[in-house]
Formats: sequence, structure tokens, C-alpha cells
Amino acid sequence: MKANGWAEEAWEKVHEKVLRTSGRIGARFPHASVDGTYVLEAPHWWTAGFWPGLLWLLYRDSDSRDERYKEIAEACEKQLDDVLTGYDRLDHDIGFMWTLTSVARFKLLGEEESRRRALLAASVLSGRFNVKGNYIRAWNPWSEGQRNEGWAIIDCMMNLPLLYWASETTGDPRFKHVATAHADTVLAHFVRTDGSVNHIVIFDPDTGEFEGVNGGQGFAPNSAWSRGTAWAIYGMALSYRYTGKAAYLDAAKRAAHFFLANLPEDAVPHWDFRLPPGIERYRDTSAGACAACGLLEIAAAVQGEEAGMYREAGERILRSLYENYGAWDNPAEEGLLLHGTSHYPERRNVDVPLIYGDYYFVEGLSRLRGNSDTFW
Repeated sequence: MKANGWAEEAWEKVHEKVLRTSGRIGARFPHASVDGTYVLEAPHWWTAGFWPGLLWLLYRDSDSRDERYKEIAEACEKQLDDVLTGYDRLDHDIGFMWTLTSVARFKLLGEEESRRRALLAASVLSGRFNVKGNYIRAWNPWSEGQRNEGWAIIDCMMNLPLLYWASETTGDPRFKHVATAHADTVLAHFVRTDGSVNHIVIFDPDTGEFEGVNGGQGFAPNSAWSRGTAWAIYGMALSYRYTGKAAYLDAAKRAAHFFLANLPEDAVPHWDFRLPPGIERYRDTSAGACAACGLLEIAAAVQGEEAGMYREAGERILRSLYENYGAWDNPAEEGLLLHGTSHYPERRNVDVPLIYGDYYFVEGLSRLRGNSDTFW
């Protein structure tokens, strides 16, 4: 098959499958597929942006823009209004939710109502910034009495583009100041010397002093959760795109080299790169898809042979996902990619399709097909 010919083939299969699955899913919010059917979450759930974001990619890149994709994505965005104005359920994942809905629609269609939504979301996200510790607070308490106001997580690197975009579209640097301060904290406390990454870092919320780390969705505090590494690769590369700060690109490369050095033969990662004997080595296709997009972002930031190396690595992962982990010809499975792992320590959504894995796979295909623009 000619270079990237497989990507064209994959794009067509994605398009055909999503045409079918969108009939049932509609303007709702899939998260993980169980027994072949995507479980639908409430609009406030952190993954709410990925389905409409995927639809916007298909709408943007298809030869004949399918209005069904547009209508569903717009209806999803409107349902998030109550979440945004309700405030209580908002956390660091605001970027995931409104970048792939409102920012996407504004970039594609120039709709001012989407711009205003995204700016309001960016304002709320920047309001979670702790000025003593220079970090964006992660979650709200999961249970009554829980104290986690000092927690920050690596996932938030992928929420920073909403803030960078807000500064660009308004001319107000405050949003970017928050984003870069958080990214600098990630450089100092999350990305290790070898390129592996902490998931959760804990600070004293009053003084900002570093207190420790938590394994979170990785196996242990000092292990190497693969999706966390992917968040760092892509998130740091995006921060470099918006700021030109060399330290961000260097961190993205360091995490990328760690990720690539620890891949199994088929280039699709296990859910953690440092697992002791006796622990099930499930794959996480979502980590692979996200990391591939990050590798392609790095490739766009460098030149010559180095660019070719990162692009080839990203393409290798995406091609393996397509050829070895796809559910293209299985009408009983709504997910695009099999074998994602969401949260192994809590045994939640293990070895199943995940909507964010599907999203990043489609974004990666879009990049390989020549569209260098992203919603991020």
C-alpha cells in the first residue's frame, strides 16, 4: 500500500462507521463501550467534548461536509450551557469540553456564540489557578469531606490550549500567563529526568509547597502511566506551539523518547510502562492515539531528519492501531479502537473502547491526510 494509503482507507472506514453509530448516539455523550455499546454519560462528565470533536473533524475534512455531523455537534455544545452556568461540576477538564465543542465551532464557522462560550469557559478554568503553588487545581472533592484542593494532574496540560486560544482571540495575556505558569510547574514537578511522568502532584494549597505524588491512574506513585506520558508529549508540544519556549519542546521530546523506548513490538503501549510481575499488562490504545498526535505535533515544530523521525513514529503507532486494534467490520461494536484502559487501579473501563481514544485516532488520521490545523 502506498505511503499513507492506509490512512485514506482508515478514514473511509471511520466515516462509514460513525455514520452508523451516530444514529443511535446522537447528541449525547459516550465514554466507554461496554459489550459493544457506548455508555452515555451526563453532559458534565469530562469526556463530553470528544464525541462532538470527532464529528467536527469528520465534518471539516470530508469532501462533502455532512450536515448530520454538524447538527449533532452543535446540539452537544448547547447541552453544555447548563454545565457551564451551573458551575459546581466544573473542574480542570473545562479545556477538553469546550475546546472540542465551542472553539472548534468558532474556528470552523466563526459563530460568535461559540466564541463567548469558550471565553467564559476559559475564565472559569483560569479561576482554578492557585497563585501560591502556580498550578491549576484538578478535581473538586469526589466525596463529602475530601480535601484535594492541593492536587494538580498531568492531564491538565491538554486543557491549557483553551487558555492560549483565549489570549490570542482577546489580546489579553492573562489567560496565557496562567497557562505558562502551570506548564512551568509541570516542568518542575511532573516530567521526570528520564521522560516518565507523575500523574498527580500534591501541593499545600495555602503555601504552594510541594508535598508529594500520588499514583492516580498509574500502578504506583513511581510507575509510568502511559496515558500520562501521552498527555505530557502532546500538551508540552502544544505549549511550545503557543509560546515558542524551548523548555516545553525539550520536555515533549524527553517524554516522547521515553514513550517510544518502552513500546512493545506492535507500537501500542501497555497501560503502564513499569508494571511488576503478576499485574495484567492490558494495552491502552487511547494512550497510543494521543501520543501519536503529540509526535506529529513535535514533527511540525522541528525540521529535516528530526521531523521525519517523529512523524514516522507517530504514523507507526496510528497504523498499528488501525491494522491491529480497530473494530471497523464489527457491527456489534460502536467503538473505533478496541483495548483501551481508563482506570486500572479502580478496575473501571479496562480493555474497552474509549471515546477519547477514538477522537485522537481520528485527529491523527486527519494530520496524516494533510490537515495541520487542530482545534487545540
